[in-house]
Amino acid sequence: MKASDLFVKTLESHGVELIYGVPWEENLDFLESLRKSQIKLILTRNEQTAVFMAATYGRLTGKIWVALATLWPWATNMVTWVAYAQLWWMPIMVITWQKPINSSKQWQFQIIDAVSMMKPITKFSTSIVSPEKIAFTVNNAIKIAEQEKPWAVHIELPEDIAAENVKSKDVLDIEMPISRRQHADDKILLLLKEELEKSKAPIICIWGWANRKRITKYLTKFINKHNIPYFCSQMWKGVVEWENETYLWTAAITSGDYIHKALDKSDLILTVGYDASEKPTQIITDKKTKIIHINFYPTDIDYVYTPYMEVIWDIWYTLWKLYDEDIDTSGWNFEKIYKTNELNKKKILENEKLEQAAQYMMPRRLCRELREALDDEDILTLDNGLYKVWIARNYPARKPNTLLLDNTLATMWAWLASAMEAKRLNPDKQVVCVTGDGWLVMNLWDLETAVRMKLNLVVVVLNNKSYGMIKWKQDSAWFWDFWLDFNNPDFVQLAESFWANGYKVREKSAFKDTLKEAMLESWLSIIDLDFDYPRDGKIM
Repeated sequence: MKASDLFVKTLESHGVELIYGVPWEENLDFLESLRKSQIKLILTRNEQTAVFMAATYGRLTGKIWVALATLWPWATNMVTWVAYAQLWWMPIMVITWQKPINSSKQWQFQIIDAVSMMKPITKFSTSIVSPEKIAFTVNNAIKIAEQEKPWAVHIELPEDIAAENVKSKDVLDIEMPISRRQHADDKILLLLKEELEKSKAPIICIWGWANRKRITKYLTKFINKHNIPYFCSQMWKGVVEWENETYLWTAAITSGDYIHKALDKSDLILTVGYDASEKPTQIITDKKTKIIHINFYPTDIDYVYTPYMEVIWDIWYTLWKLYDEDIDTSGWNFEKIYKTNELNKKKILENEKLEQAAQYMMPRRLCRELREALDDEDILTLDNGLYKVWIARNYPARKPNTLLLDNTLATMWAWLASAMEAKRLNPDKQVVCVTGDGWLVMNLWDLETAVRMKLNLVVVVLNNKSYGMIKWKQDSAWFWDFWLDFNNPDFVQLAESFWANGYKVREKSAFKDTLKEAMLESWLSIIDLDFDYPRDGKIM
């Protein structure tokens, strides 16, 4: 058995079924080991897509998935996307290769210190310098990646080590240890109960770490039991059912958002799963409202987040115990909060009416029509742009993980790859990806991958022939219109050149019917939608 065989067998033992990536000459031994294994390789056209798809699997399942590339410069192509997975707490393993380390005729050709390069953006980064270390290294990396927090990990495999024969003693059948997370003690839980009973108008704020099935279950139970108001951050819409009347919408901008008017009426905020790596909303009010931090980990203190108390360790256990407690809520009164919420809902509808006279589709109407076209279980993914803020706030995500966006690294290009992986995992659901025209022209290559994988999903391209978000901010700040416009190709012909279906929508009234038609196709479809932003300078 070769070292590369042992590496692949160790991955198999952890349930890895797929690897995404771009093989090259340095990893041919590993590629041959994959051919003989049960693990399938999905060839992507760029290492970035490989990391994004593996990371999306990690987000939706909590289990590690694998992306591979070779050495420099292919390894450097992965850096931004590994940072994306790390910031968003997705369990992922990236494997890169290196020239032979024992003897190389090419000396320093294409060699950089990829291990050191990856260390700042992963929890674990190492090079395997002998076959004896393969089983231990891979097992430990996976253990690190799948713990709370989930992390990105990186392993480098030199070309000559991969080709070495493995001695029988190095082939280890290792079972991962059973572990149980620690939970908050009874004393802190009693203090939490007392703070709730002293409160007059508590609110729950839902952040990233609440996106776990067991947490969702008991968080929903607790909210329903006490009819306590709640809101969420952009990335975690749908953790609690949308239909719940206590929902106060989504915090989409740092300050001056709809939610801040409701926060002013509260005297206690429970933040469930808060993490500062997602762009935070300002939840410290002028009244110095008490904040209680419920999470797996303590938080850093800063100007936008200063909790009065921390309840640390297993979030699920905390919510379970809280749900079982007999909490005296006789002093609670949410009348002012819900009155504010009703006014916010009316304001959202009024703002949508402001777009009626516009020639092109605008973000508020787009949000409504996407919701009307998609079923509750269907999945919408968003690339980064100003439209993301409007949709993140106003789109009703009625089920967990049905609105996928990035508000941590906020990089481009994630969301076709996320849509591809979401569709592969959920072939019975409709998946729609919304992106800007700037993104699509930057990153075309894996349209071919989506077609090759026979993924029937829809890509909506918002066509305003400019870097619309920056141009909108330029205009709002009263700067001159300068250097942000460009020309686009014919997106319908572009779609057809990738064997996809192409649609052009100029009249906004035709969009919803076109979207429904595209969703009926058993193939990749691209809708070119003429689009613009409101020019009133407001994002509400």
